[in-house]
Amino acid sequence: MSYSAVAAARRRRFPIIAPTLAVLLGLLLSGCGINRIPTYEEQAKAKWSEVENQYQRRTDLIPNLVETVKGYAKQEREVLEAVTEARSRATSIQVTPDLIDNPDAFKKFQDAQAQLTGALSRLLAVSERYPDLKSNQNFLALQAQLEGTENRIAVARRDYIEAVRVYNTELKTFPGLLWASTVFRGNKPMAEFAASDTAQTPPQVKF
Repeated sequence: MSYSAVAAARRRRFPIIAPTLAVLLGLLLSGCGINRIPTYEEQAKAKWSEVENQYQRRTDLIPNLVETVKGYAKQEREVLEAVTEARSRATSIQVTPDLIDNPDAFKKFQDAQAQLTGALSRLLAVSERYPDLKSNQNFLALQAQLEGTENRIAVARRDYIEAVRVYNTELKTFPGLLWASTVFRGNKPMAEFAASDTAQTPPQVKF
């Protein structure tokens, strides 16, 4: 067989061999865990979005709750103002997708939400002094919605914490460590929720 014939035969085989090699390489890389980091990252971001949604839901409930309480307990001005101010501080923090990659910004967000949680707890505790308020249907509905939202926040935070744990662990352990230092060099550990002093301390209500 002439040289030209051999070369032609090789060229005919190449279109078949190249895709096969590409598929095999893809399977090899997949088996080595190269897809885990982006997969875990997207899962953690999705869980964070749910945390944001539930905090926003709580924020949206507060103005109506404050106005309802004010109608029955105007003299509790200090408590009402504390809730309004805490809500203002919480909403003043710009929540961006980069927040979970910035530990300092994440801590500010967490601290602001913790302060708001404490202020709301004191507001609900104050309502115990006002029977008419406690029996108001609007207040009861808002209180139920708020309590339900707080439960959803707790669940969303728990799911986010677990997703971040999986993602951060992948960055620090083999074979994820290998890919994190090469292909995904720009990926950094995500911020985690920590128990704050406010969350550990029961609300102090002064009568």
